[in-house]
Amino acid sequence: MPYKTEAEMTHSCCFTVFTPTYNRAHTLNRAYESLKNQTFRDFEWLIIDDGSTDETQKLVASWSKEADFGIHYIFQENQGKHIAFNRGVQLARGRFFLALDSDDAAMPNALEIFAQAWDKIQSNQRGRFSAITGLCIDEQGKLIGDPYPCSPLDSDSSEIRYKYHIKGEKWGFQRTEVLKKFPFPEVYGIKFFPEGVIWSAISREYKTRFINEVVRVYYREETPGSQLTRSDPACHALSCALGHQMTINHDLRWLYRAPLEFIRSGTHYARFSFHVGDGFLAQAKKLSWPGRCLWIITVLPGFFVFLQDCINRQKKAA
Repeated sequence: MPYKTEAEMTHSCCFTVFTPTYNRAHTLNRAYESLKNQTFRDFEWLIIDDGSTDETQKLVASWSKEADFGIHYIFQENQGKHIAFNRGVQLARGRFFLALDSDDAAMPNALEIFAQAWDKIQSNQRGRFSAITGLCIDEQGKLIGDPYPCSPLDSDSSEIRYKYHIKGEKWGFQRTEVLKKFPFPEVYGIKFFPEGVIWSAISREYKTRFINEVVRVYYREETPGSQLTRSDPACHALSCALGHQMTINHDLRWLYRAPLEFIRSGTHYARFSFHVGDGFLAQAKKLSWPGRCLWIITVLPGFFVFLQDCINRQKKAA
């Protein structure tokens, strides 16, 4: 069994597998079947239903009667995935928190791989680590994105992104006690918030052990993220502006490693800020001094992208 710190001893199981869901009764069985087949059994499944109107509740109730692991179902009015995530962290009884989407599946030995990887971290070093992260394949068995340059690799999410330029879907757990220190911002009217902002904040204090082990099957079909890219940019402008603002204010130390990424982030910060009605002065005030230097370069491109968004909206309405 993985090592337990004094703080972790209060938890009743090793993993909380957390699934936020919204009208996914037709795909949720993938997650359930994959959990039934886990070789490592010390876990609970926590489902937070974010206002589904389909048969999700009935389906989960039937599984609860037959499953040999704990299933905890919570229904809430539709508030967004990040709100469900915050609530899940607070309700979790596992030492480690593992978010499994409602349309994906874990490999049969995923939890075992994670537990063993955690065991291999020296006990006197575990306090420096928050997570273990592995690789994903698609439903055809094809690796998604890049493997890590070595395995294990002790790094953090920002270094992985900006220094190593690792792309593609990945999957891993975080220590529950760490996630409680880094909740998603809950802003009225926002039902979407970029997850990378939280992982970046955690990376400034904790390390992650990255491993080249396949732990999850990611289905390349209609997902909330792909729907988002095709929706009107104004619909999620406030959350996107906040996300890029935090990236510029907190991650700019990586500018020399990935200048194009930060130029892109500065452009989108301006773009989405214009969508929510923030003018030039309001945008500048929300940035640090180094961030303003980047913004000066990107604000006009962002303004032109904003104008293009407006033109596209008018064309769709016509």
